[in-house]
Amino acid sequence: MRLRLLRRRLTISAPRVAIRSTLPWPLRWLLGAVVLGFSAALALWAFQFGQEIAGLDRHSKRELALLRSEVVTLRQELERAQSVAHTSESLLTAEKAAQEQLSQMIRQLEADNRNLRSELGFFEQLIPSNGTEALSIRSLQVDRLSDGQLKWQALMIQAAKNGPEFKGVIEIQFVGQLEGRPWSMDHAQAPQAVSVRRYLRLEGVVDVPPTAVVQTVTARILQGSAVRAVHTVKL
Repeated sequence: MRLRLLRRRLTISAPRVAIRSTLPWPLRWLLGAVVLGFSAALALWAFQFGQEIAGLDRHSKRELALLRSEVVTLRQELERAQSVAHTSESLLTAEKAAQEQLSQMIRQLEADNRNLRSELGFFEQLIPSNGTEALSIRSLQVDRLSDGQLKWQALMIQAAKNGPEFKGVIEIQFVGQLEGRPWSMDHAQAPQAVSVRRYLRLEGVVDVPPTAVVQTVTARILQGSAVRAVHTVKL
């Protein structure tokens, strides 16, 4: 009988055994509450962490939008600065051009002033003298431009206010020495025609030998074969 009971307990046909915990139910409830609280705390932490991540992402987007706005503003300021620089450069170029033009005008005015002074000195001799000759050579000027060039200027005046127009020719002759010998030369191969009613100014440039020493210059006005006026200057 005992053997049968022992075999029944050790084999599959042994009766079920239920193991019951000896932990009291208040402790069970407390343990469950602790587990639930921990789970809730973990869930709350995960939620707050997710919020923080989301908040950082929104802050980054705001900073990115702000940076983009600043970039646009800086680009606009750069474009305005470049426009101002281009305008200043254009104004500076225009000012330089105006200064250069003004300098050219000043040089031209100075040259005109010198020419006017020369004209004034030349035409001061237009006032007729007390002579009664019909035509006279009032002035003859000769300037050396270089060793081989001379410039001459002659002023002819007809004293009679209502006299007829004078028509004739003028000869300019240069006399001096060339290599120790007497030398002379006319300003042109043929006499130059002139027509004088009140006054006439003529000028010309003559090429002379570089070694020639010009001593006198004589201007003659001829009408036909008759000499009407003569004027000689010494150099």
